[in-house]
Amino acid sequence: MSDLSTIIRDEISETGPMPVARFMALALGHPQHGYYTTSDPLGTDFTTSPEISQMFGELVGAWAADVWHQIGSPVAFTLVELGPGRGTLMADALRAASGQPGFAKAARIQMVETSPVLSRVQQATLAPITTKFGYAEPEWINSVDQLADGPLIIIANEFFDALPIHQFVKTDKGWREQCVVETDGKLAFAPSPTPVPGGVMLAPSLKDAPVGTITETCQAGTAIISELCQRIANTSGAALIIDYGYTRSAAGDTLQAMRKGKFVPVLENPGKADLTAHVDFQALAECAGEGTTAHPATTQGQFLLQLGIAQRAAMLKQGATPDQAEAIDEAVRRLTDDDAMGTLFKVLAITAGRIDPAGF
Repeated sequence: MSDLSTIIRDEISETGPMPVARFMALALGHPQHGYYTTSDPLGTDFTTSPEISQMFGELVGAWAADVWHQIGSPVAFTLVELGPGRGTLMADALRAASGQPGFAKAARIQMVETSPVLSRVQQATLAPITTKFGYAEPEWINSVDQLADGPLIIIANEFFDALPIHQFVKTDKGWREQCVVETDGKLAFAPSPTPVPGGVMLAPSLKDAPVGTITETCQAGTAIISELCQRIANTSGAALIIDYGYTRSAAGDTLQAMRKGKFVPVLENPGKADLTAHVDFQALAECAGEGTTAHPATTQGQFLLQLGIAQRAAMLKQGATPDQAEAIDEAVRRLTDDDAMGTLFKVLAITAGRIDPAGF
């Protein structure tokens, strides 16, 4: 039994059934025993798009430079990444965007990261890039409410899938919040004994859902997007969200755990596995209010192809060895094919004013 498992059991004993959102928050973010606060999971438990190929980050960097140009090439703006992993995406993006005259000098870089382990890795990754291309030293912050004033260009790749979700299950007594309880010495899922609070709004389409139906909401995600939309509306800029999920809100249990590259039971050894849930892109898009536009979500494959990943791959293959060329082609396949990451991953852009973001 892990130390965190004991902490969770003690809290359940003291306060009663634990909502799934609280369980996720502890499992991923507990200061001493949380998964992200104690480990570097990239390459061990999962591989993100930036780690597959430099082309991914380069195209995102070109996208950011184009947005900067469309908002009038301000002499000062903030380039933000939420959940920057090892810093690979930002490093590749900065290198690519530095070709836009004035971009590097204007950019203030802020990394929103809560993991001390990953922050150290990001610092080591970015230091040579920012020095070489003349960027100011990046800043590390804990939350979006610490973002600098002025125009914002925000990148979030596989960030929202790790935010805590609330689950609700339809029972013969109506909707109940899904919770974690202790049964026969083990953690288990069970519906809350009390009705869902009146302030919780479930989709009208779920009114006649059969018993056993599970639906999910990510209040943390919509709160972050709402704040970012307000900032973008007030100061200009754009947000690019890339994650796996669905473009239309739908019922379903998508909570999953992964450890050492394999799926494991969600409640097994909390703090030792990555927990994620599919992102509801419709819910995020609906957070765009007056002064912002949510551009219809597209697939990662279509987004990268429209940005020119095939052309970039052809450039990289010039002078490459046969093995290197084969690796480049394989990276393009993994990032864009329907049977790989091309369809599962979606891309959403939220922009200020009349910005026409590339790839949409």
